[in-house]
Amino acid sequence: MSDAVFAALADPTRRHLFRQLASGGPRTATALAADLAISRQAVAKHLGVLAEAGMASSARIGRETRYEASVEPLTDIQTWIQSVEGQWQQRLVALAESLARPES
Repeated sequence: MSDAVFAALADPTRRHLFRQLASGGPRTATALAADLAISRQAVAKHLGVLAEAGMASSARIGRETRYEASVEPLTDIQTWIQSVEGQWQQRLVALAESLARPES
């Protein structure tokens, strides 16, 4: 798991771009910028952050660069979250058992 993934997900524009790539397939920065109030260059910078985090990859096709989502980093985060959740569940069960015991 990488801090870069959390940093990438911290920005609402990058979350939006990732959702667009994940649901719509490979797209260019120009196509992704069409429905946003930011420039194509700003979109390209956000896509670069997603790529550095391993959440997007790019492929040059002719004069265009197409970006595609990669969900593997999210799988790593999901595994980490489940681990933390399991630890908290154990603590909550122990707390509930402790509270259920009659006081002496």
